[in-house]
Amino acid sequence: MPIYLWEAHTKKGESRKGEIEAEDEAAVRAQLRRQNLKAGSIKKKPKDLLENIPFLQPRIKEKDVVVFARQFSTMIDAGLPLLQCLDILGSQEQNKTFAGVIKSLKEDIEGGSTLTDALKKHPKVFDDLFVNLVSAGEAGGMLDTVLARLSSYMEKAMVLKRKIKGAMTYPASILVVSIGVVVLLLVKVIPVFQELFSSMGHALPAPTQFVVDASEFMRNYILYMIGALIVFVFAFRRYYRTEKGRLNIDTMALKVPVFGPLLRKVAVAKFTRTLSAMITSGVPILEGLDVVSKTAGNRLVENALMETRRSISEGKTIAEPLKETAIFPSMVVQMIGVGEATGALDTMLEKIADFYDDEVDAAVSAMTALLEPFMMVFLGVVVGGIIIAMYLPIFQMASVVG
Repeated sequence: MPIYLWEAHTKKGESRKGEIEAEDEAAVRAQLRRQNLKAGSIKKKPKDLLENIPFLQPRIKEKDVVVFARQFSTMIDAGLPLLQCLDILGSQEQNKTFAGVIKSLKEDIEGGSTLTDALKKHPKVFDDLFVNLVSAGEAGGMLDTVLARLSSYMEKAMVLKRKIKGAMTYPASILVVSIGVVVLLLVKVIPVFQELFSSMGHALPAPTQFVVDASEFMRNYILYMIGALIVFVFAFRRYYRTEKGRLNIDTMALKVPVFGPLLRKVAVAKFTRTLSAMITSGVPILEGLDVVSKTAGNRLVENALMETRRSISEGKTIAEPLKETAIFPSMVVQMIGVGEATGALDTMLEKIADFYDDEVDAAVSAMTALLEPFMMVFLGVVVGGIIIAMYLPIFQMASVVG
């Protein structure tokens, strides 16, 4: 069916516009009337020649899903039918790719599927956590509440992810700049000095000779070095995709000074907040741990959670097997134990998550404060050392002349 672009006004005179898929213009006007809108201009949307090329379509961002969940929750809470909610959300969605996904959800539900089954058909957009929480909300008749909790959880998860990216971006950018400056000096600047020194006919000081040799090596083998780097990255990614490779690398990541403790705190915050959201929404603990383990982001943590799940299925509490894994701090284990004993596990998990969110903030600030002078000193020593090495022969010449 063709898609129509429409403009309309509410009873209060507010302007609205969007897209509707319908058989003809009359069907569009009928749909707008059902939404209590007075139709204005309606015209058929021109076809996009690139719409059938998947990699040219806009990517669905996590923020799009968060906004979708928040608006969906508000509409259901206001009493709007499920299909009408999806119709409105699809028509006002600016991201064409996501609008197509929402349209697909609406069509599946019209065909008799539940919302959960419709969401499962789009695993790249709606992960296991999203689907399981919606399933619990549908089963318990509290879909609006669950969607509101889900959007709040996703917003907090986005903030946590942004903190980690910010912490990693600064040192990585300084390192890239440092390497770029050194390569530029060795490839472009040093050869100019080398020609000058060769005309002097004197032996060069050891630091200067070392830099000149490094420059020659870089110019002669730079293509091989780039090729070796590409091969290394490819081999690393290939190894990380294997079960053993991912376990080894994730285990080493938790042991790296400065970064390791930060990653552990992030894992604790993510685990406790996700499990809290699932328990609060009525998801069984075993099913919740299964989903949480898959979203842990670290294979060592994932294995520990799966081992905890197996122990719980054998009749143990959550705190006992968590303590045996030696992954989670004793304070976390003890607080979870108290939450189990008092019947307020979801609340206790939320408190732990809030505490570790603050811990991540403090760790990121400390790491940035530690790395900033270190990277500056590194850049100063390397670049300054090269420049001094290049001027040593000139200083010697000046002293001889003097």
